[in-house]
Amino acid sequence: MPEKLFSYEQLYAFTNLVFLKIGCSEKDAATATRTLLSADLRGIDSHGIARLMGYVRLWEAGRVNTKPDCKIIHETPSTAVVDGDKGLGLVVAPFAMQIAIEKAAEVGTGWVSVQNSNHFGIAAHHAMMALEHTMIGMAMTNASPLVAPTFSTDRMLGTNPICVAVPAGDEPAFVADMATTTAANGKLEILQRKNEKAPEGWVQNKDGHSTTDPHILKSGGALLPLGSDPEHGSHKGYALGGIVDIFSALLSGANYAPWVPPFPAYVPMPARQPGKGIGHFLGAMRIDAFRPAAEFKSAMDDWINGFRNAKSKDADKKVLIPGDPERIAENERMNKGIPLLTSVIDDLNSLAEKIEVSKLTTESL
Repeated sequence: MPEKLFSYEQLYAFTNLVFLKIGCSEKDAATATRTLLSADLRGIDSHGIARLMGYVRLWEAGRVNTKPDCKIIHETPSTAVVDGDKGLGLVVAPFAMQIAIEKAAEVGTGWVSVQNSNHFGIAAHHAMMALEHTMIGMAMTNASPLVAPTFSTDRMLGTNPICVAVPAGDEPAFVADMATTTAANGKLEILQRKNEKAPEGWVQNKDGHSTTDPHILKSGGALLPLGSDPEHGSHKGYALGGIVDIFSALLSGANYAPWVPPFPAYVPMPARQPGKGIGHFLGAMRIDAFRPAAEFKSAMDDWINGFRNAKSKDADKKVLIPGDPERIAENERMNKGIPLLTSVIDDLNSLAEKIEVSKLTTESL
């Protein structure tokens, strides 16, 4: 499918205008825009501007509050629970992460669980906030129930991503950002736009049989936990997804398991609501709470270089460090432009027409 390139500035101006139009303050619109577009910059196209329409639909359905009063409802010196007041997760999660960083600065570590929020974009954006403070950052969230646990056909968990960002010295940071499923739902959406099949092991049909149909979720199918099947360790992906759900929701008082609110606004809310909204969990750890930061960063450089120099089984492929592909994509896209599929451009311009803002130009760089 054809693509066109847009500069970061073009997409920023358009996205910021949309968030302002639906009632966000200037500060929150800027935060939401930076958070959302961080996905496009890092090459995670499934979670970037292509999802903008989805956030607007949630607002139209009354499920997103664009003027939230985010606040701490419980805390200790190193922990807090934040109520996001139904705000955009793109805004609520950075708010909570800042609290974690401030607590870590005071007592060494900070841990914040969040209730009453919405989809927060890519986990890496939030975890990486800690890097500039010489801290390790962590971010995770539960999500719409689309994943069948090992041996089940019921959709009980979300893709429930985890990110850990670790600062280094001369080397770029280690940033591991991953779903706890074999593939994120957004990747299925990309395949749908491209009219391509899903790889084996990504999804199963309503009877639990493997399929390559990227539309299978619409007919009762499910995403599979990381590992795909028991023989390849799907019980481990299932366990990881469960950990994210417990940390994000049961610690905070958010909804959990199959009762997490769905991202698509047209999907009915679960009849049972054991908590409030979607839950997140964010953390920051000050390096010098464990050892001198300079020593740690030097050791991280040594660790990273050891892996970079590991012998590759393929002559044309080097061993990568988590975060390398996204960092490379960010450098390239900031300089050369961000590619958008024409179907995404059409959706965005349909949105622009609907809420009466200027359309996104389709001129390539």
